[in-house]
Amino acid sequence: MKASLKRRSALTGGLALAVFSALLSPVGPTHADDVRKQDQGAHLNLGAADLPESRTVTTLAPGVTLTKISRGGADSSLFWTAEVAIPSDSPDPDAPASALSSQATAQRTADKLKAGGVDERVEHVQSPQLADAGGDLGYRVRAGRFAAQADGASVVAKIKTAGFASSVIYTGWDGDSETSTKTRGPWNLDVITIDPGTYQGQLAASFGPDLEKRETTSQLASDAHAIAAVNGGFFVFDPKAGAEGDPAGAGVYGGKTLSEAVADRPALVIDGKKNASSIQRLTWDGKISSASGEAPLDGIDRVPGLIRNCGGANDLPTSGPLQDVTCTNSNELVTFTPEFGPSTPAGPGLEVMVDSHDTVTAIAETRGAAVPSGGHTIQATGTDVARLRALAPVGAKLKIDAGLLGQDGKSLHANKFTSVVNGGPLLVKDGSEDVTARHDGMVRPNDGNSFYYGWVHKRNPRTFAGTDAQGRTMLVTADGRSTSSLGLSLKEEADVALSLGMVQAMNLDGGGSTTAVAEGKVQNSPSGGSERAIGDALLVLPARKDGQ
Repeated sequence: MKASLKRRSALTGGLALAVFSALLSPVGPTHADDVRKQDQGAHLNLGAADLPESRTVTTLAPGVTLTKISRGGADSSLFWTAEVAIPSDSPDPDAPASALSSQATAQRTADKLKAGGVDERVEHVQSPQLADAGGDLGYRVRAGRFAAQADGASVVAKIKTAGFASSVIYTGWDGDSETSTKTRGPWNLDVITIDPGTYQGQLAASFGPDLEKRETTSQLASDAHAIAAVNGGFFVFDPKAGAEGDPAGAGVYGGKTLSEAVADRPALVIDGKKNASSIQRLTWDGKISSASGEAPLDGIDRVPGLIRNCGGANDLPTSGPLQDVTCTNSNELVTFTPEFGPSTPAGPGLEVMVDSHDTVTAIAETRGAAVPSGGHTIQATGTDVARLRALAPVGAKLKIDAGLLGQDGKSLHANKFTSVVNGGPLLVKDGSEDVTARHDGMVRPNDGNSFYYGWVHKRNPRTFAGTDAQGRTMLVTADGRSTSSLGLSLKEEADVALSLGMVQAMNLDGGGSTTAVAEGKVQNSPSGGSERAIGDALLVLPARKDGQ
């Protein structure tokens, strides 16, 4: 394997499970052009129970299959409608409007719309119960029923005249308790299954040439000559939130820990030598030490002071995980590796250069430098500047410990075949649904359930991963945000994982990031209309000719 590739790829029971195992297991010849259509056997627990479902299974390599699943069809009960942004009840004049509110506030909004000639309606939103969230979310206000999105323009204009903002959405994207099991679709999913008993390549994660730049899933797959790939974990998307492309959670590539955990969120841990994967709740374990003492290390390979998805000690506004929020911390110690990029983040503070022999070779009074080959730098901000200066004078031996702890409190054992990709929430544990949305930061306090409504409750494109009872790893994408594929709520995602035979599963990054690649091309339909550049990807690499 080329040196550059080495770095990049630092890389339910019973009859139903048996039937599905037969569907995904290779039967007969295992050639890349072995394609089988199947419409019998196990079906997804998704939408109405009587929906038609078809599956096409392609063997990509011995032990690796791609199963394309199409379920349901056109649903005449679904339509486009205008959803109103309801002004906040908060005394704060800058408080944002929300899709949800109390019944009284929703009704006041509806009364004003009615007075403006808008045919409005107030709807109570009940969300499926998850392990630690769900139930009554509040009330929404909608208006009109349209055959096409463009048909709602005149109603949106009336709503604006009445003093409110709105957007036209498709009711097929709702994840409401009372309608989700009646929806007739359609849905389209891609399932990549890796059987460690037969597959001779390596399952690994890749971030590309460096952490701070984004690449598409297909680009990462092509560079590594991968058999198949899906997008990986959450990452920094907006440069205001840190280094664009930086994993927003635990990241290990080729055995190197290059991103700290978000609290104890679940992570997909891959043993690429055995091609076995597991889901573990990992926590960050970092410190620096010298003859002068020691200090906790806040992070690795990210902009000091900006913590995407939060989850670190002393973060503001919370030390717990909080999805799609950037927490801050003005006093931090963050170490950098050569994998981060050509130069570390620039700014005020202190930066110490450490060579491959753990010796401090230079100190810079501002941040922003090239990382020594085989070495590290450490940046300090705020009150940690004086602490780093005392610990790391030029010539000192400085030990840097940057790693992850398992649930047993012991260090995660990693070698060159180990990969870890972040995500959340958990979906399935020990063969049962266990969707921990609140624990993993998908419930935001004091926002009227607005984020939960859009991110958890509604159907979206999703990517998730897990294993079945036979130890096979499954990488799954579900298209969404279109009328041709509705997407999945988190509850539906867990339902699908179980009906695919998974005994453990977790959510990965989704939305516009959701991408499945096989046979040298994108297999799904990304919701943004084109493939999004992402932070990292899960790659199914071919067997090496040298047998290593």
